[in-house]
Amino acid sequence: MTYQIVAIGEVLWDLLPTGKKVGGAPGNFAYHARQLGADAQMISRVGNDDLGHELLDFYRSRGLPVDFIAMDEKYPTGAVDVVVDSNGQPHYTFRDDVAWDHLVADEKSLTLCRNADAICYGTLAGRGTASREPLRQMILAAPKNAIRIFDVNLRAPHYKQENVLELLELANILKLNNDEIRVIARMLGNDATDVHDLAAWLRQKYDYKLLILTCGENGGILMTEKETSVYRSDPVNVVDTVGAGDAFTAAALIGYLNGEPLETINKTAADLAAYVCTQQGGMPDYP
Repeated sequence: MTYQIVAIGEVLWDLLPTGKKVGGAPGNFAYHARQLGADAQMISRVGNDDLGHELLDFYRSRGLPVDFIAMDEKYPTGAVDVVVDSNGQPHYTFRDDVAWDHLVADEKSLTLCRNADAICYGTLAGRGTASREPLRQMILAAPKNAIRIFDVNLRAPHYKQENVLELLELANILKLNNDEIRVIARMLGNDATDVHDLAAWLRQKYDYKLLILTCGENGGILMTEKETSVYRSDPVNVVDTVGAGDAFTAAALIGYLNGEPLETINKTAADLAAYVCTQQGGMPDYP
């Protein structure tokens, strides 16, 4: 079965000292969902500028449709300035008030969402005031039985507590990492530090169908009302970790839609994420 999956949010360039690379979780997620057999689309915006046209060309080259990525005549294409410090650590500065900060819930986009089997979104999609209500409208346009997966993706200082809490309530599947779960727990008044306990508490609090907790090299935890799966892939030679979490999300979602056992979903998602870590970039070719 081919699932209709919609990713809403940021499309952008990471402007590195060595050159520019395509960034943005929705694109990585949609790419991996398509590689796994889904009909995945992105809803976003780019500027009518060189970076925007080049970004669309890149997506097309990777087999990603761009039918729902609108071209904005007023705002520029999103970009992140990346500076590497003396210790080799990168520091990211997201440019403000760019095209994807001005999402529009037009009839074309709402129709896509009304026919979706799953919608995936994160906090960056609603960082700008102009995009918050359109984002909410598109999420709520999905059928009642559709999956609404909130891939938290916290990027300080580009989120506000009240917005995060609203997005938590709109979801029925939550995906986050072991740093983000502690931040969100503190927002909700829980100062516990054990991620297993926090995952169980958060899943029950919002009655999520599935909670996905990624723990980097320590693998992932998948949790439903009835069972929990903990899995860690074999160590790999890491080239970079770009897109690994997005690949995990895509594989976990497809496995869940297919009704696969939780252990199988976790292993498939974690092994795919590990493979992505052995490749350059967030959209590597599949073997």
